[in-house]
Amino acid sequence: MTVISPALDVPRRAWRADLPVLAVAVVWGGSYLAAKGVTTAHTVVAVLVLRFALVLPVLVVAGWGRLRALTPAQLRGAGLLGLVLGGIFLLETYGVVHTSATNAGLIISLTMILTPLAEAAVSRRAPSGAFLAAAALSVGGVVLLTQGAGFTAPASGDLLILGAACARTVHVLLMARVKAVQDADALSLTTVQLGGAVLVFALLAALPGTGDSPWSAAVGFGAAQWAGLAFLSVFCTLFAFFVQMWAVRRTSPSRVSLLLGTEPLWAALAGIAIGGEHLGPLGYAGVVLVLAGTAWGRRAVARAHPAHTP
Repeated sequence: MTVISPALDVPRRAWRADLPVLAVAVVWGGSYLAAKGVTTAHTVVAVLVLRFALVLPVLVVAGWGRLRALTPAQLRGAGLLGLVLGGIFLLETYGVVHTSATNAGLIISLTMILTPLAEAAVSRRAPSGAFLAAAALSVGGVVLLTQGAGFTAPASGDLLILGAACARTVHVLLMARVKAVQDADALSLTTVQLGGAVLVFALLAALPGTGDSPWSAAVGFGAAQWAGLAFLSVFCTLFAFFVQMWAVRRTSPSRVSLLLGTEPLWAALAGIAIGGEHLGPLGYAGVVLVLAGTAWGRRAVARAHPAHTP
């Protein structure tokens, strides 16, 4: 029988926790291409209703006891975050309809740059020179990425995804500053937020002029659309959330954040290798700059604030 020393078993245990988290980054990277395949300009709201209405009952059942323990203040705080979350998903989904999956996955990664900049502005603490250089590199990469066919005005989808990155930054800042939710159970907080977002989508779906209803969109789906919707619901939502909850108990939040930060790389690979998207020389240069800039920026933040969770 082979005896594994404790020293050798530590990396093995770490990788057992790392691989599922890396799988989450991969499926999140693929989510932009999947959303593009499922959604049209007329079915954005309907797809969002279907995507989250399918998983919400599972989250409610899984965390019913803890949901009932939430205080009114926690419910209000989570509900406010749910409104912002609904806006994020609307901007992302409308955006991915009008741009490439590669662009969407890379532009949304600017959240990793925008959030520390916003935190620095709120706290009136100047970011480091290394971080500012990384931010400039990322922004330059996005410019090249969106101008691969020549320097023109960015596509509407690119601007919507940039808006989603800004909304994600607002969401992160609110989560850190709404005191009522800071001690709330993670599963309950996520469930209430998704419930608030689904309510927003359902209200929009009931309004005239917002596209197909969820029912008519579902009736028109073929096998490929249902497979894409199942991927978004089961893997990109349920699987991703429960893996994160499982992983942070077995590894460090910083390690989880580092692995999830590879999402834009997988988005680019999915768009190019599976979606057949073509970027051109400027576009590929933009990909390299965005990935390098966001990675450099994450390291700069970690060095400046080693005690903070990324």
